[in-house]
Amino acid sequence: MVNRILDLLVQYKAVEFGDFTLASGAQSRYYIDVKTAIMQPKLLQEIAAEVAASFEFECIAGVAVGGVPLAVAVSLAADKPCAVIRAAAKDHGKNEMIIGNVKGKRVLLIEDVTTSGGSSKYGVDELRKAGALIDTVITVVDREGGAEKLLAADGVTLHSLVKASELLA
Repeated sequence: MVNRILDLLVQYKAVEFGDFTLASGAQSRYYIDVKTAIMQPKLLQEIAAEVAASFEFECIAGVAVGGVPLAVAVSLAADKPCAVIRAAAKDHGKNEMIIGNVKGKRVLLIEDVTTSGGSSKYGVDELRKAGALIDTVITVVDREGGAEKLLAADGVTLHSLVKASELLA
């Protein structure tokens, strides 16, 4: 199924070439736009089915914005709850960083793309602060820019459904 995900990323033109500044601040000659590609139901369904079938978890979480549709899709495929990690605290309402109950649950964090791992580490840290048990992050595409090493130093394993080197081959 992972090859199907790769094929669909190519089909939906998830890779663009040019000059881009990534969320990590790094400059790149290509951009992997999983956020737009997952607006296509076939790709979103393939990703959700793969994650739901391949990993054990009690709750799936995503960092806003890219991780949210992924977390919801996996939640539906696995029939398990999901959670959303806000990018920043709100100054109204409950003022919580996480929408959903993660306390004491084995949580899987899902990302659209990882490069340095900063967003994933942020998500892991927020989940742990909220009492979640988390040792695994899933990324649709790993740009192979250090995320795996950064997360490993925190006791977290990064699993990629597709590596950038495969997508660019």
